[in-house]
Parts: sequence; C-alpha cells; structure tokens
Amino acid sequence: MNRQLQAFWCLLALLFLALLFHLLSPVLMPFVVSAVLAYLGDPIADRLEERGMGRSAAVVLVFFVFTLLGAILLLITLPLLLEQTQLLVQRLNDAFVWVQHTGLPAARAYLDLPEQSNTVDSAKKVISENWDAAGGVFVYLWQKVSGSSMAVLTWLANITLVPVVTFYLLRDWDVLIEKLRVLLPRRIERRTVSIAKECDEILGAFALGQLMVMCCLGAVYTVGLWMLGLDLALVLGLAAGLASIVPYLGFIFGIVAAGLAAFFQFDSLLPLLGVAAVFGVGQLLESLFLTPTLVGDKIGLHPVMVIFAIMAGGQLFGFLGVLLALPVAAVIKVMVSHLHEYYRASEWYAESEPEPVEYLSDNE
Repeated sequence: MNRQLQAFWCLLALLFLALLFHLLSPVLMPFVVSAVLAYLGDPIADRLEERGMGRSAAVVLVFFVFTLLGAILLLITLPLLLEQTQLLVQRLNDAFVWVQHTGLPAARAYLDLPEQSNTVDSAKKVISENWDAAGGVFVYLWQKVSGSSMAVLTWLANITLVPVVTFYLLRDWDVLIEKLRVLLPRRIERRTVSIAKECDEILGAFALGQLMVMCCLGAVYTVGLWMLGLDLALVLGLAAGLASIVPYLGFIFGIVAAGLAAFFQFDSLLPLLGVAAVFGVGQLLESLFLTPTLVGDKIGLHPVMVIFAIMAGGQLFGFLGVLLALPVAAVIKVMVSHLHEYYRASEWYAESEPEPVEYLSDNE
C-alpha cells in the first residue's frame, strides 16, 4: 500500500470519527467530563505511586480528595448562589418595571413620540380575544416543560454517572495509554509518542494555569463588587471569572452586567465608577501578572483564534465543543508546527528552481 492510499484511508477514518463524535455528542458529556477529571488526577496518583502507594489506594485517595473538595465547594456556594439567583430574578423584574413605567415614557417624551396604550393591558386584551390560540400556546409550553423535565432527569443521570466513570478511568489510565501506544505502527510510534508528550505538557500547563486565572479573577471581581455593596456580587463575580476563559469576554460581560445591577440597586451613576474600577483592576492584574505568570505562552494562540475556536466548537458540537475547543486547538497547533517542520525539511520546499536557459542569438 503506497503512501497516498494510506493517507487517504487515514483521512477517511478521521472524518468518520468526527462524524461519529458529532452524532454521539449528546451522550458524550459525562464521559468527556470524567476523562478530563481523570486526566487532571492521574499525575497526582502517579506521584503517590512513586512514594510506594498502590495504584488502587492512590486512586481512592485522589478520588476522595476531589469528592470532598467538590462537596465543600458545593455546600458553601450553592445556598449563596440560590439566594442570589432569586435576587437576580427580582432585580430583572424591577428592571422591566422601570423600563415600562420610566424608561419608555422618558424616551417617548425626549423623542416627541405619540403616547401608546399600556403594553401589558394590550397583551391581556389580545389573549382574551384569542383564547383558543392561547390555549394552544399553553399546550405547547406544557409539552416543552415535560420535555425539559426529561432533560433534567437525563442531566441528573449524567451527574451520577460522572463519579463512576472517573474512578474507573483514573484507575486504569496508565493501562489505557499503554494499550494505545502498543497499537501504533512501529515506524511512527516514537514520533507519535513524542508529539503526544508535547501535547500533554501544553494541555496540563494550560489547564492548570487557566483554571487558576479564572479562580483568581472570580475572587477579585466578587470581593471588589462586595466591597461596593452590590447585592449580586457573588453570582456576577463568579460568572465574570468563568467567562474569562475567552479573552476579554469576562471583562465585557462583568462590567456591563455589574454596571446595570449597580444602576438599578443604587439608582445613581456614582457606583458605576466603582464597578469600572473593580473590573479595570481585574483586567490589569490579568494582563500584567496573572496570565503571564500562570499561563504564559502555553498554547501560543492569538486571542482572535481562541475566540474562533470556542465559537466553532460551540457551533459544531454545542456545549461539549466549547469545553473541548481550546484543548483541541492546542493539539492542532502542535500538529501544525510539526507539519511545518516536516515541510521545511522536505525536498519539495528545499528544491531550488531550475536555472533559466540562455539561448545565444545567431549574431553571437
């Protein structure tokens, strides 16, 4: 089998795997989350093994520590998040009331637009005149609610499945990696293992660094908004910290959401300066200290490419694609760098153009 045919079958296999991954993406979420947790926990288990602990005991210890930390974090943050979520719903309702009774009349008066009837009263009148259609809408909404109930049950089942799959993957992680290595063709095994180790180093350093950056920014935003007296400090600070996985998204989302929350809570423009200061300090810390120190140039992707990778992953594979966008982009970057080196060393790149032939004229 020649090289061209081998490349064709490899490309066909990759396309088939991508299609299969796309079709199975709704059920892959717990397995991907479990694989990520096992990937993060394997180095710790390996270090415990090096100190004389058995693999099963090391995995049990790592699994217990992960579970304990997750439970403590959930018990601390969940009540606060539920309370702040209820407060957020109340604030949104207050905002809608303000827009209806204050914002729209002021805008109509400023733009000299004619007065209109109350939007709520108009909606009630339309519904009363078209009750049959409204009943059909209610039936449709009930069907959606029933479907969402099944989605909630599926989500709970996936959450229950994650710890089980994580435990078994973490226990057999080294065995699975070794079996994959044995399956590689011998002539490309050394090169493939070298590339895989390079990808592993980049992914490990980036994942840990980016997680620490997000946690630090979430803490900075939450503490800063709490010092300003903002009621939604926790939920907005954590949301802005999580959104910081995309360059500048956490800053933009946080300053807009916190600015609106501060405006409706304090009914003044002065707290907006405090919100701008909090997120300005957070952005400076991220740009000058956190990202250079904790992440550095681990992936080396341009911010525009990071945004494109996350959007492309979400478009192709949904939320699962968003989670995997940056790791996949890091692996692709490593592959492209090696392909570039191979291309620069190939005869096709090094071959020089033939010297032009000079023909002598008859007079010479």
